[in-house]
Amino acid sequence: MGKQLTLETRRDAFDQLRVVEDALPATLDEGQVLLEVDRFALTANNISYCHVGDLLGYWRFFPTGDEAWGRVPAMGYATVVDSAHTDVAVGERVWGFFPMSTHLLINAGSANEYNFCDLSAHREGLAPIYAQFQRAAKNPIYEAAREEQDSLLRGLYLTSWLCEDALFDNDFYGARDCLITSASSKTSIALAQAVQARGALRSVGLTSARNKAFCEALGCYDVVVTYDDIASLSKNPAVSVDMAGDRAVNMALHSHYGDELRYACLVGATHQDGPMGEGKTLPGPQPELFFAPAQAAKRSKEWGPSEMEKRIATSFVNFRRFADDWLKIRQFDGESAAREAFLSVLQGKASPDEGYTVSLRGD
Repeated sequence: MGKQLTLETRRDAFDQLRVVEDALPATLDEGQVLLEVDRFALTANNISYCHVGDLLGYWRFFPTGDEAWGRVPAMGYATVVDSAHTDVAVGERVWGFFPMSTHLLINAGSANEYNFCDLSAHREGLAPIYAQFQRAAKNPIYEAAREEQDSLLRGLYLTSWLCEDALFDNDFYGARDCLITSASSKTSIALAQAVQARGALRSVGLTSARNKAFCEALGCYDVVVTYDDIASLSKNPAVSVDMAGDRAVNMALHSHYGDELRYACLVGATHQDGPMGEGKTLPGPQPELFFAPAQAAKRSKEWGPSEMEKRIATSFVNFRRFADDWLKIRQFDGESAAREAFLSVLQGKASPDEGYTVSLRGD
């Protein structure tokens, strides 16, 4: 009987980590599928999941049985190593959300040629998109050599694509500029490229002084300014997409634009002080939490699932080619390395041109 290793974090102190060991089942019940995770991606998105874990149910994806500790969802590829499901074969390669772990046991529901879902009881009430495991063999843009890059970029690109699509869906709220905080984060870069590709808005990146040159060199931002220089921006009608969750930055942004800020949404919380802190009410529109699965469900209903996936895949192929020019993948292997990687991202020490992938198996 093998063992499963999982990295967990305290839900009230994300820098407190532990690795727990569980025995893998010797036999599976009918419908169960055991997935072996090779590597998972670790980005600022994972830290955002921690910040909004209670609000959006991310802590419920992979229950620990201990309310003090949580398993942070992460994206990656896995292989089916055991199956008691008639339509899921051992050896299949799949992509999806996993705990930061070596394995995941699921109760698979009905499977089609493109995916199958986890129907475990704790998934009830959660967005179905997070419970899907997509079959690599039926993914028209799958390339084995790009698995780590896809794990790092695919999920966050989906969020960014849907966010830009939601702005388009609302006639951009009459704005001319799209203000994007945490401009060096990969989700922000993906959003900037999507904004620039459509060409309806200027993409305006807001970042720290240390990352300004990096953001400018990317070419996907029409304007890049530091947080200290927000007051230098032209007061064009604007929408803001906040990836940082930094109240001081938001206060400066809202105060500067006033009524010219037509809409504000919150996507992430890359800055540790988080989006939900107490403070004075922000001038202008209050940030609305953007929930990507809601826009995905809307477009899936309007266009049909296959058409939506086709549009996103076509766009994503262009983005990952763009990422070839600047993204370097850094691997972390073993328990201590996994802790190091998590703390580096949590503390904002990761270089913006690096993407971390992690295996708990050791070097």
